Amino acid sequence: MREVEQRIFYHGIDVGTRRADFVVEEKIMVELKALINLEDVHLAQAKNYVVAYNFPVGLLINFGAISLQYKKVFNPKYRLNQD
Repeated sequence: MREVEQRIFYHGIDVGTRRADFVVEEKIMVELKALINLEDVHLAQAKNYVVAYNFPVGLLINFGAISLQYKKVFNPKYRLNQD
């Protein structure tokens, strides 16, 4: 799915939304960039997205550098949904 919106809550209060560029199989968040170089802020954004979506893993991919840059990011707070 493309541009998947996720509601964000802080201490139970709805504080807005985030949108990942792509969500694959409702398990992997993909964030795309077209920058000269990835910076820590972009990695932090990708990490925040995997936590917000409660996905185990995400990919940060940059097409703007001289060669393709990518980072695999993990969610340290991942938990299986228990219904």
